[in-house]
Amino acid sequence: MLAKPRQPDAGTEAQVLAEAVALDALYGHLSPVEVIARTATERFVGEIAAVSSFGADSAVLLHMISEVDRKLPVIFLDTGKHFGETLDYRDALAADFGLTDIRIVTPDEAALARIDPTGNLHQTSTDACCDVRKVEPMARGVEPFRAWFTGRKRFQAATRAALPVFEQVGPRFRINPLARWTTSDLADYMRKHALRENPLVAYGYLSIGCFPCTQIVKPGEDARSGRWAGQAKTECGIHLSGLEQSLTDASL
Repeated sequence: MLAKPRQPDAGTEAQVLAEAVALDALYGHLSPVEVIARTATERFVGEIAAVSSFGADSAVLLHMISEVDRKLPVIFLDTGKHFGETLDYRDALAADFGLTDIRIVTPDEAALARIDPTGNLHQTSTDACCDVRKVEPMARGVEPFRAWFTGRKRFQAATRAALPVFEQVGPRFRINPLARWTTSDLADYMRKHALRENPLVAYGYLSIGCFPCTQIVKPGEDARSGRWAGQAKTECGIHLSGLEQSLTDASL
């Protein structure tokens, strides 16, 4: 059984929600780099990290972060089911941008042995697989911080259409600097700064997760349609309430 993580001294959930709403009104209209700078160097100094999948368009957020603070912790979740190209891309981007604090979190070995001993759990329950390989490890990864950046954007899926820049997750803050950006904005930034592209994008992988559950996106479909294709599932859980539950639940 995993130890129950320490909770941050950040007030009640209602207080954090009210503050997230206030921060969204104050900073939500700013450019992504300004959002990063205001929060990383003023509001949450020493208490903030970034979460990155090193996926299809991760280079944009990571480059912006490197322009503000190359020492900012970047949490990468290694599920044990990544494409080899993703792992190579992670190392290449870290070198490109001079990122000095890449923190790799992995599934708990005892939990894997108990819940997914054959490594084939994704074939029978993608939710259970995500819980043990993504949600619980990511909860451990963000546990030391009061806030973290993500690269989520509104255009990626209908479930993200109203995504704010600042969100409350229990007693913590989740910040989405690129929430309002479009595919054109991302492409323009990539070209302007000559950023390295994830090699899987050229094959049609527009949202990249674990290789057993990621497919090429068909023309006209949203960017996340290749994730868990054919299922009602649209999120792994690390961006939903399951993350906060995992922060306080030692059942996994």
